[in-house]
Amino acid sequence: MKSYEHVLAFAVEHPWNLTPSMLTVVASILARRVAGETIDAAELEAALVNRKNLPQPRQGSVAVIPVYGVIAPRMNLFSQMSGGTTYQELSKQIQEAIADKHVKQIVLDIDSPGGNVAGNAELAAEIMRARTKKPIIAVAQYTMASAAYHLAAAATEIVAAPSARVGSIGTFTIHNDLSEAMAKFGVKRTFVSAGEGKVDGNETEPLGASARVRLQKSVDEAYDQFVTNVVHGRGQGVCDEKVRGTWKAHLYGATEAKSIGMIDRIATLEQTLERLTDSPDAPRDARAALELTPLVDTPQGACASGQDRRGEAELERLAFEIAMMTS
Repeated sequence: MKSYEHVLAFAVEHPWNLTPSMLTVVASILARRVAGETIDAAELEAALVNRKNLPQPRQGSVAVIPVYGVIAPRMNLFSQMSGGTTYQELSKQIQEAIADKHVKQIVLDIDSPGGNVAGNAELAAEIMRARTKKPIIAVAQYTMASAAYHLAAAATEIVAAPSARVGSIGTFTIHNDLSEAMAKFGVKRTFVSAGEGKVDGNETEPLGASARVRLQKSVDEAYDQFVTNVVHGRGQGVCDEKVRGTWKAHLYGATEAKSIGMIDRIATLEQTLERLTDSPDAPRDARAALELTPLVDTPQGACASGQDRRGEAELERLAFEIAMMTS
């Protein structure tokens, strides 16, 4: 029971960049388990299973890093049972690929519904820095959603398999009102606390107004960071207004995702590896050295004008020259 309570506490305290369907799975499993129901490993795996995050062999000079299942800050129930991975493990693999002199390019093989906010923006920033040294290509085969898209947006290029689903740029948190379930099992919890708001939002009672405001603020902050990083990572005319007002938090098929600028090309993982292997010395992205700093100072919600984009291109060329000189 204690391990599930620990996971519940983590799930409630940290917002999620995750697809709505996986939200339902996560919330249902946690609510049922804390309410006293027994859920065995087979049922969890049937609900959350994804491909195992096994080490991938290098394809020539291309390092392949798998990003599968629910992504979490540390190995826990979700990553163990979903075949998912952790931000720490991904960071380690990226650093090793950057340090390996035999690796010329890095491919993120992504099949993930997203994951937790804790650690998401930090790894995105690390990928932005890493792409100043070696090209990083994110490939959706077959789901690249929410936290997974957050990471992909920081890459040099985004590719999606023809049947892939991409997007879900949104953030949520959960609150399970278990008061009726606990009453059913004869459990009545009493909190003795000090400090206003210390036990706000606890799962033994309906969500109060003040707790809802605090939770909404937490979600908004994480979402704002998500959008900002996508705008900076993608560049090429992508702006705050487009991400929030046009792309929204929807999932898109590969064709539509390409038409609206969420991805750069449509190809399978195998086709991408073949292309990169045939062109091992492909130039890095000119935007790479800009990392997570704004390309131009445009008002929030406004897309860059044609003149701004010309200035942006000049900055990109300068950044590329700096990256080449310091590599």
